[in-house]
Amino acid sequence: MWKLIKLEWKKNNIGKYVIKTVVLAAVLTLFIYALAYMGIANDPDTGVPDAAPGNEFISSSIEMFTGMSFLILGGVMLSSFIISAYRNGTMGLMFSYPIKRQKILASQMLAVWIFDFAALALTKLFVYGCIQAGSLFMTSSFRIDFNMTQPSFYITLLIRSAVTVTVAFIALFIGLTMKSSKAAVVSSFVLVFLTQGNIGALTLRENGAFLGMLMVVSLAFAVLSVCKAEIRDLL
Repeated sequence: MWKLIKLEWKKNNIGKYVIKTVVLAAVLTLFIYALAYMGIANDPDTGVPDAAPGNEFISSSIEMFTGMSFLILGGVMLSSFIISAYRNGTMGLMFSYPIKRQKILASQMLAVWIFDFAALALTKLFVYGCIQAGSLFMTSSFRIDFNMTQPSFYITLLIRSAVTVTVAFIALFIGLTMKSSKAAVVSSFVLVFLTQGNIGALTLRENGAFLGMLMVVSLAFAVLSVCKAEIRDLL
C-alpha cells in the first residue's frame, strides 16, 4: 500500500502541492497575525474586534481559516487524484494492473489524506506558534485561549485536523456519483460553510457531538467510494 501511495504522489507531482501549501500557510499566518496584532478586524469606533459571537478567541479564527483552506484543498486534490484520473483514462490503465481496484482507490484516497492532514497540522502549529511568540511582545486584539505547553493542545489539534481532512471524502463521493470534478470542488465549499460558518452565535464548529458524527459519516462515504470501485464504470 505504501508503495502505491508514493506512486500516487509521484504521478501527481506532489511537489507542486507542497509549494502551494507553503504559500498558503504563509498567507494564513500573515492574515491571522494581522487579525491579532495589527487590528485589521477592529471596529474603528470602539477599537475592539468586530467578531461574530463566539469568535472572540484567537483560536476560533485559526481553526476556522485553516479548516476552510485545507478542506477545500483536500477536495481539489481528491478531484485531481481520482475523478480526473477517471476522466483522462489514467484510472483505466491503473485498473489493468493485477491489483484490486479497491486497493488502488484506497491508496489514492490515503495519499491525499496523509498529505492534507500533515499539511494542516503543521500549518496550525506554525500559526499558533507565531501568535504565541507575538504575545510576548504585543497585546492581541483577540483573547489568547490556548497553551502550547499542554499535551491536550496537541491532541485536540490532531483530532480537529483529522476530522477536517476526512470530511473531504464526502465531496469525493458526490463527485464520483455525479461524475464531475466540479461537483466535488463545489461540494467542498458547501461543506466549508456547514462545518466552519456560523449564524449569529450558532456554530457547529465547536460542537463535539457534531464533529464526531461528521467523522463517522465521512468515513462511511469513504468506505462506499472504495466498495463501489469494482462495479463503477470509467467516467
